[in-house]
Amino acid sequence: MRLGLPDLGVGVGLRIPHYRHIFEHRPRVDWFEIISENFMVDGGMPIANLERVLSSYRLVQHGVSLSIGSTDPLDFDYLRRLKALLARVGSPWVSDHLCWTGAHGINLHDLLPLPYTEEAVRHVAARARVVQDFLEVRLALENVSSYLTFTASRMSEWAFLSAIAEEADCGILLDVNNVYVSSYNHGFDPEAYIDGVPHHRIVQFHLAGHTHQGAYILDTHSDHVVDAVWALYRRAVARAGDVSTLIEWDDDIPSFEVLAAEAEKARAIRQEVARARAA
Repeated sequence: MRLGLPDLGVGVGLRIPHYRHIFEHRPRVDWFEIISENFMVDGGMPIANLERVLSSYRLVQHGVSLSIGSTDPLDFDYLRRLKALLARVGSPWVSDHLCWTGAHGINLHDLLPLPYTEEAVRHVAARARVVQDFLEVRLALENVSSYLTFTASRMSEWAFLSAIAEEADCGILLDVNNVYVSSYNHGFDPEAYIDGVPHHRIVQFHLAGHTHQGAYILDTHSDHVVDAVWALYRRAVARAGDVSTLIEWDDDIPSFEVLAAEAEKARAIRQEVARARAA
């Protein structure tokens, strides 16, 4: 238990192409992560499918529209619908991205980075406290992959994430692939990032594949996790301990068996680290 939250083991993202396999075969998966916005509706097939999965599996909610870093007022209509879904799903925590997704009421439908400044820390942390109090579950903020930096930044990304989590008393969803992608794009040490965040606040890991374009990497969630990201994950588990881990695969989605095999790789690393710790 960390921040009062359990380790759920290793899960995968719940995606429509896998519904039939899941319903017919009830595969061995510890849990599924859902994109909250896909189920923030009153009824219909999304809710019917959600209830079928809930009958057999633990679900955790992950959002893409909170826009915690925006200067627009918090959207309480959105938060009320999110809270209603939490009541249905029973998610032990809810996560979203440390980013902004639009301004002046316009949603750009992208996860945009923030300047790493003390002013931004105070702004985001204050909003995160309000959201966490309103939802009445622990909020976990995820580091995003990025392709530009701000000249106004005065601290590292991991110091920025850490300061917000501490000031807001919220959790961290550490996306290990995003750490690797951003480290390549911006030239920082990914191991320093893994070592530099408050490990007691990490309530979930994300792992995914990416697309290497030579001069930069795109976070596409369209392939296997690469060896360098597995190595970073092993380092993160060694420092943080057993933390709920999620495999994301959102483009060029493979068969469920391929996705489940990635989850088994994560499970094997967790077991290896646990044996080494015990020894």
